[in-house]
Amino acid sequence: MKEKELPQSRNRRRFIKGITCALGTAALGAPLLSYGESLAGTRKPQNKKLGIALVGLGNYSTNQLAPALQETEKCYLAGVVTGSPPKAEEWKKKYSIPGRNIYSYDTYDQIKDNPDIDIIYVVLPNAMHAEYTIRAAEAGKHVICEKPMATSEEDCARMIEACKRNNRKLSVGYRLHFEPHNQRVMELGQQQVFGKVKKIDGAHSFVVSNDPDRWRLNKKLSGGGPLMDVGIYCVQAACYTTGETPVAVTAKFGEVTRPVYFDEVEQSVSWQLEFPGGAVANGSSSYNENKNFLYGEAEEGWWRLQPAYSYSGIEGRTSKGPMNYPQVNQQARQMDAFAECVLENRESRVPGEMGMRDVRILMAIYEAARTGKRVLI
Repeated sequence: MKEKELPQSRNRRRFIKGITCALGTAALGAPLLSYGESLAGTRKPQNKKLGIALVGLGNYSTNQLAPALQETEKCYLAGVVTGSPPKAEEWKKKYSIPGRNIYSYDTYDQIKDNPDIDIIYVVLPNAMHAEYTIRAAEAGKHVICEKPMATSEEDCARMIEACKRNNRKLSVGYRLHFEPHNQRVMELGQQQVFGKVKKIDGAHSFVVSNDPDRWRLNKKLSGGGPLMDVGIYCVQAACYTTGETPVAVTAKFGEVTRPVYFDEVEQSVSWQLEFPGGAVANGSSSYNENKNFLYGEAEEGWWRLQPAYSYSGIEGRTSKGPMNYPQVNQQARQMDAFAECVLENRESRVPGEMGMRDVRILMAIYEAARTGKRVLI
């Protein structure tokens, strides 16, 4: 039996367009402009694609973002920032990037003089997000910052302030807000399709490779272990299922069975979030097992995504039947949506304020696990 649908498809489109996980869209104080007019005061043709520069050419940029930018409709790969000359040359040839649009970290600030680049996507280790987002804003560029937004709430606040001060837009790389199965979960929970949400369970874990020197295991660069890396997806999922921000958390660290790898960051952590509407969300994340699911239980039904957070192959089912939604390029949708926000001068559904909220929750989880106490958020 096919899953129950909402009465009108346009209600679904309106709902998806307006989702901000109970944060609203915080205005940056900029005057309203007509479609296609840039914040600098010059008009861009409505059919012009905005140029994106990727900062950091690691695995995610190489295997996900750059390929996605070959499918986008409102933006394109205009430039790169890398500390590796061989990578710069490789990308220049592969994607026909003009030499003037290739920067090193030393020449990064010169990007302000490049009209080809409208948006900077920061894809660096977590501890570097704040610096390069702030410098991008000061260079007059709009910013997408990969998750987690930063390693402290204070850095998130500085990033938001810099973008506001420079009248630039800021978004966080929460691709699942543009994925149909997860969007349906937002509807099921927030619109109480099966009644009031009672319980959420989620886990996201993978086994790290045999390289103890990778930056994710370096606390100075990562800010933490699997919670910061992939556990944040479970926190996000609990928030966008309920449409609420949690009010308290309890948590505990798991046993360390591979101390040579986990002498700085946690090997695993589990937690329970309490929401103001009465729902509870149990989450867990580990660098030593493979899990990937999201389950929700309401008064009159349930739903499950498994896998829930992958780049592709997401599958879902509810108590009424399977979720029949297409597989999409999540990153292409995410970047096109932000480019559209810039062109239309409106805020992202995944703004910096959401990223700061999530970092606040992550820090509360760490505090609860460290102290063994229930922590208010």
